[in-house]
Amino acid sequence: MRSPIFKTISWAIAILTVLSQTYVLALDNGLAITPQMGWNTYYHYGCNFNEQIVVDVANAMISNNLTALGYNHVLLDDCWQASARDPDTGAPVEDPNKFPNGMKALADKIHGLGLKFGIYSDAGTYTCGRSFGSLGYEEIDARTYASWGVDYLKYDNCYNEGLAGTPKISYDRFASMSRALNATGRPILYSMCNWGEDGPWNFAVDIANSWRISGDLVDEFDRFDDRCPCTDILDCKLPGFHCAMARVLDFAAPVGQKAGEGRWNDLDILQVGLGGMSFDEYVTHFTMWSLLKSPLIIGTDIMNMSNETRTILTNEALIAVNQDSAGNPANRIWKRSVEAGGNLQLWQASLVNNQFVFSVVNTSPKAQTVDVQFADVFIDQAYQQQPYVLYDLWQKDENGNWGKSLGTFQGSVPHVRLDTHQTKVWKAIPVSSSRRSYGDL
Repeated sequence: MRSPIFKTISWAIAILTVLSQTYVLALDNGLAITPQMGWNTYYHYGCNFNEQIVVDVANAMISNNLTALGYNHVLLDDCWQASARDPDTGAPVEDPNKFPNGMKALADKIHGLGLKFGIYSDAGTYTCGRSFGSLGYEEIDARTYASWGVDYLKYDNCYNEGLAGTPKISYDRFASMSRALNATGRPILYSMCNWGEDGPWNFAVDIANSWRISGDLVDEFDRFDDRCPCTDILDCKLPGFHCAMARVLDFAAPVGQKAGEGRWNDLDILQVGLGGMSFDEYVTHFTMWSLLKSPLIIGTDIMNMSNETRTILTNEALIAVNQDSAGNPANRIWKRSVEAGGNLQLWQASLVNNQFVFSVVNTSPKAQTVDVQFADVFIDQAYQQQPYVLYDLWQKDENGNWGKSLGTFQGSVPHVRLDTHQTKVWKAIPVSSSRRSYGDL
């Protein structure tokens, strides 16, 4: 007969084993090793999408060669739901008018095209669009999504019954769905969308593959909107929405250190092509989302993209930076106000194989010229006087590939001219030769 002490130890070991297994699953579901890429219904279609539109967009992703570049998730946002859950089982039900063949049939079609299928819900009583939410229904919802063949869940934060206000309260609410997804046995990428509330960069690393850091992005460069009232995301009490691109860029600056393989800061869906910004502003937007290792989720109408939109979204050099296996988001080295208003910003990230990427952003309404000093760019490296071959990632080489070589530089990149709201970005590879002069850039 076993002693009470032996039984107690056995129970303790069993409990620790279960907790350990749960922790490992929550941290590592094998997904989002690099930031996820794809397309989402929200910004272009709102609630006006259906089965045929989703299939048509998936085919357009293939025909536009977006899937070859890594855009492989087809994501339904809010408004896919029926008016109520199944009255007998409580399971989620799709809108039969929008999805007459059912969600599993749609997922099968998407999988048949070689793509992944994603869906949306909310950690509240209702979704933001007032469909039924998943709060209290996490297990049956996760099982249903798995049975449909879902690969990705975007999980929102509306109507949360006040279950927020501290990191622990928010953690518990969002961890319930994390555990439910893991329990299905199907790998489902978990994309938390709690708008930066309660600092998800601190608590979500244990339970999610990505987390939104702010209120909803709006298709504007830098216009202030009281609906996005915070100036400091670390002490933000109301994330709001209608957050301009430059505002979200500021929000992202201090929290990059919390991201890495399988866990990413989500700066929100790409606005490129929606029409509210200029070409240079969209280039800045795409460049910085890439350097900051945000998920690259397209929001525009893929079936009717302009050539400019296609050019930006298919910059293979910047996609390679975003997907670089080192997984290091860019750090902002400095931010300097300029007399005309706005500022200049220097960002840098390290890549694999002892390579680097750095950018200068001009948020000013006027053109600016700046000497970019390597003592700043490589402030975290011990070889600031090392010469580097620089590649301009927004110029093409003689073979038509993004990343034209500008030659060898040492000490600085002199006289860099940036037009209004323009960004320039370079890849830097250390060399042993001395710098040659290439004039103004």
